[in-house]
Amino acid sequence: MTTDATMPPMSKAYNPADHESRIWQKWIDANAFHANPDRVLNGEARPYCVLIPPPNVTAALHLGHALNNSIQDILVRAHRMMGYETLWMPGTDHAGIATQTMVDKRLKDQGKDGIAEYKRKELDGGNGREEFIGLVQDFKDEFEARITHQLQTMGCSCDWDRQRFTMDDICARAVREAFFRLFKDGLIYRGKRLVNWDPVTQTALADDEVEMEEVDGHFYYLRYPLVKEIEGDPTIPVTWGELATRGYPEAETHPEDEQAWVTVATTRPETYMGDTAVAVNPKDPRAGAVRGLHVMLPIVGRVIPIIEDDYVVLPVKYGGEPGDAKAEMSTGFLKVTPAHDPNDYMIGQRHNLDTINIMAPDASISDQHGWDREARGEDGHVFIGKSREEARKLVIQEFNARSVAEGSEGSLLEKMVPHRHSVGHSYRSHVPVEPYLSDQWYCKVTDDKLRGNAQRALLPEQRTEQSIKDWPESRPKMQTKGSTDGTMTFYPSRYAKTYETWHDNLRDWCISRQLWWGHRIPVWSNSHNPGKALDDFLQDWEDSLGQAWEQVEDSGKIAATETLPEGAIFVCVRDEHDTAIVSALENAGFRRDPDVLDTWFSSALWPLSTMGWPDASAAKDSSGIEDFESLLAAFNPTSVLTTAREIITLWVSRMTMFNRYFLGEEHAGKAPFKDVFIHAMIQDGEGRKMSKTLGNGVDPLDIIDSHGADAMRFTLCQMTTQTQDVRMPVELDESTGKNTSPKFDLGRNLCNKLWNASKFALGMFEKAELKAGIPINPEELSLIDRWMLSRVTHATNKVNTALRNYMFKDYADAIYDLFWRDFCDWYLESIKPTIADSPEQAAVLRNVIDAILRLMHPVMPFITETLFERFEPLPMREIEGFSIEVTQSNATLCQSGWPTPADELRDEVAEEAYERVRSLVTTIREVRATAQVKPKRQIVLHAGGELAADIARWSPLVETLAGVEAITADEPEGQSASFTFEGSEYRLSNLADALDAGAERDRLEKELATLEKSIAGINGRLSNPGYVDKAPAHLVEQTRAQLAQLEKDHAATQAALEKLG
Repeated sequence: MTTDATMPPMSKAYNPADHESRIWQKWIDANAFHANPDRVLNGEARPYCVLIPPPNVTAALHLGHALNNSIQDILVRAHRMMGYETLWMPGTDHAGIATQTMVDKRLKDQGKDGIAEYKRKELDGGNGREEFIGLVQDFKDEFEARITHQLQTMGCSCDWDRQRFTMDDICARAVREAFFRLFKDGLIYRGKRLVNWDPVTQTALADDEVEMEEVDGHFYYLRYPLVKEIEGDPTIPVTWGELATRGYPEAETHPEDEQAWVTVATTRPETYMGDTAVAVNPKDPRAGAVRGLHVMLPIVGRVIPIIEDDYVVLPVKYGGEPGDAKAEMSTGFLKVTPAHDPNDYMIGQRHNLDTINIMAPDASISDQHGWDREARGEDGHVFIGKSREEARKLVIQEFNARSVAEGSEGSLLEKMVPHRHSVGHSYRSHVPVEPYLSDQWYCKVTDDKLRGNAQRALLPEQRTEQSIKDWPESRPKMQTKGSTDGTMTFYPSRYAKTYETWHDNLRDWCISRQLWWGHRIPVWSNSHNPGKALDDFLQDWEDSLGQAWEQVEDSGKIAATETLPEGAIFVCVRDEHDTAIVSALENAGFRRDPDVLDTWFSSALWPLSTMGWPDASAAKDSSGIEDFESLLAAFNPTSVLTTAREIITLWVSRMTMFNRYFLGEEHAGKAPFKDVFIHAMIQDGEGRKMSKTLGNGVDPLDIIDSHGADAMRFTLCQMTTQTQDVRMPVELDESTGKNTSPKFDLGRNLCNKLWNASKFALGMFEKAELKAGIPINPEELSLIDRWMLSRVTHATNKVNTALRNYMFKDYADAIYDLFWRDFCDWYLESIKPTIADSPEQAAVLRNVIDAILRLMHPVMPFITETLFERFEPLPMREIEGFSIEVTQSNATLCQSGWPTPADELRDEVAEEAYERVRSLVTTIREVRATAQVKPKRQIVLHAGGELAADIARWSPLVETLAGVEAITADEPEGQSASFTFEGSEYRLSNLADALDAGAERDRLEKELATLEKSIAGINGRLSNPGYVDKAPAHLVEQTRAQLAQLEKDHAATQAALEKLG
């Protein structure tokens, strides 16, 4: 049989660069990745859909992206071949904070104006915002193109015609509609609260965007002088003598005429200027003695009350828990700074305390944001303009230099104690976040219509009993027929706990960001000038628009709310492009909110916005994609989301909330995906996260240049388990100056092996008779062919199970073992002498290598497609039961079918027989190696007894694989070497002109030692009652049979050793 003459000769080794770009173009020309939703809706095909976690347009992709996208492509390609209608939706994320920060930094690095200059231009009446957004758009276009190129170079089979961006027109329409509905339903509101504030990017952050880091600091113990009010003067000193008469413990240890104080302990002395009370626990024995008293804040001179609140930790001395770290450090008096600490804020709310903000948005000390001249006193100006760090040093310096009162001993700084504690840092700028009082927009994710539905989406078996008990009585406790509850499953299952726990501790989501790059909040308000009477506003509105307010609101174009007590009106506009409504608002003195939405708001809509929600017809018109209107019905819910564990809360939960809310009848709709797979993280060889800062990052394109896309994909897949992160040792390639890893040699070696094995098989077909014909009955095939078909069937089942359960290492190991160990090491070697004379064997080889290419294709698409081109023209005779899943097209391997061998091809008899052959051959090879027999020398096997008949049936295999020229029952003449097999002794002769008896003795002694160790181990297991009594009976019997076989082998080896003398 001759191969296709139009094909160029195969190179000696596989060179990925010779094939990958050509194969990619072939797929694109064949429209191989296009999804047809109509085939799903008319019942022709089952859907399989994956939404790419959209990478941020801030930088090129790294190896973590390569891993995740390789995993997704494996799933998509496999299911495409299985006959599913597959949609892999690509796209990118605008990444508000990160992208704006990157562009600002790039501009400054280039010596150009940064965002601060554009903001000044905007304040001066220019169009600074629009100009800066244009620069960010250019940056986005650059990196979006780069990311797309990386994904395509990796071989990602996305439906590229449908590529989305979280700020494109289609996604923006979904964001506006979602905001409007949530606003109208009361699930978005505006409030003044403490937020996590990033002083570098100067924007609020959600709780999930704060990363806790351990830092070394101090507990600072500060003394606040006690005062009281007499005849309107609140600054009268309180002495220790007076405290003693009030029953203050240990007051008598101080001079009675000296002014008394209380000591507060804090890690943040720089915020003391914003204190508005000192709190004491009512259970503290000192509480009664200080009741009704005040303290005077040093330097600023402001008098603040002492209040009682049970939040304060009691010190051990006065009733606190011994061994409790907080009780050990506590003084029992807590400085309360409502504007700069979330716990203090809650105390302030309970006690109606003033809230004094002492900081500017950049976290410097300022008297322009709530800390006025009266509050700061005469000397407070010394802190103005200082950074947080500078202010801390100055406060300590000033406290240390002053005493409680003139003539008092000791300073206001009682002591400093080193203290390591956890501090929240911005996930973007990596500086400590500042609790900051600010007006922000919030999404009420604590409402059961959002949080509850996200919790109930989880598979019942992955929920905890407590979470079920906590559900409102009105909600179903378990999945019922027709319900969409309980349809989402986490893999690995342990991450369901992460998902659940986060919902238990949820707070409303701060969704506004003080940025320019992002979806601008579609709300207009008169909050800058709220004094206008509502009647006057409504009249101005009607005069401008020609319609009454109620008519417009009832039409669904606007929704409004009024905040009290300031009386500001906030109007949400459904379509910001409705110029008539926008003009009417602006004519009435309303201004649009300058903030943008948190990036995760648009990301949470990804399963909806990418499929045209809320208006697929408009999406079709703006994109030109005709089948947009079918996408949502065909592919939502999607099949699986593969993502990293750190965004289970930031993204997975919120997508589930929004998908169920916006698609659901009575807000109990479908979860956005059936499965959630949390993949491993890639670290360097020392277990560190890869990053540019550490210089240990690896660019996927660098690996593709050096090893090829398939080698990279296979290696990443083979290293991916569900139990631990991936360790990737990083080395600098001196020749290129780029980072790489020797781990990728595994994939490259496999590619070369596949290339050379395919070349060898094609050479076999040159000599063999390969033609179509009547189907072959597998029962009539030789042992080796039946064994190989059985191994393919076994491997296919393992592959299907692995992919179904997201066990990617198991998938990689299954195809590796099938190809390298079963096919190359044994099958190809076994059929060398016989295939030329056996058309049936040639047909088996043709079918087997076809199945191997198909099974390997999802992880190694380029090389398998390249080789498929060479094998596809060759005739393939059918083998009964060895079928391929029927698909729409066989134009390319990626569009053709998946192996579906029948279970009947699992041939246990052939597997057991060939395993005996492999064991015998392996033993003979070991003897040859020990005796240093030349590779081409043919030896003689002396075998009698029960094994003789079996070996007679296997003789062609044994002769081929073990280099045996003859098998005889006769005793050897002259020197020979012995070995044990299945408990009996056999001999090999014609090993060499003279056998080294010493080497033979060494070999047998080593074998004896190995056997003795194994026998001891099994005896120990069988002498353990815990094993014998508790293990399944069949396993105990297997262990006993194993021991009996080892003892027979030991006896035979001992006898052979004794014969040597």
